[in-house]
Amino acid sequence: MIHELGKNNSIFNQFLSELRDHRLQKDSMRFRRNLERLGEIFAYEISKELSYIATRISTPLGMLDMNTVEEQPVLATVLRAGLPLHQGLLNYFDKADSAFISVYRNFTKNEDGFTVKLDYISAPAVEKRILIISDPMLATGSSLVASLKALYEKGTPAHTHVVSVLASDEGIAKLKRAFSFKKLTLWVGAVDDELTAKAFIVPGLGDAGDLSFGRKEDL
Repeated sequence: MIHELGKNNSIFNQFLSELRDHRLQKDSMRFRRNLERLGEIFAYEISKELSYIATRISTPLGMLDMNTVEEQPVLATVLRAGLPLHQGLLNYFDKADSAFISVYRNFTKNEDGFTVKLDYISAPAVEKRILIISDPMLATGSSLVASLKALYEKGTPAHTHVVSVLASDEGIAKLKRAFSFKKLTLWVGAVDDELTAKAFIVPGLGDAGDLSFGRKEDL
């Protein structure tokens, strides 16, 4: 199932438009904050899909039962671009365990092609738990597929929610092919249908990691 939040008018689209605007992108603090805001909105929407349990609450004036989240999810993200988006999710799921995956594109010199290298993963047990993995850009889908495969080696989640600000048709197709047998839901802000020769989403917004934390040296 795919949820494209940008299809409906809400403040979500204001934050997304600011992320795309090359003039506003010069303010890296604002860029990170907008990613964080979108993470909070994604968290709110995903929370509607979770299981709840009645909890007895004591107020200063009495007692009542309220429905609260039955179990906190595991929040995973792809370093480094995913950190602000992850923080937004963590702001709402504030008791969640976190997982971090270091994966990067290794470009072939003098060519447009690249391979995906996974360097590091730190994750709690995910067996039979709700897993939410965030990566701002779902371009070719290679990094996200590699990250999920590494997480699935640690167990099979009850359900996986994938969160991306922008996705391409190609990336979505790759995700479907790789995990058609899994219980998986994709949450995106918008879907752009074009990729450049170097696999950047068009019109997209550029490199989310560089815009958040500064331009990295090319490998």
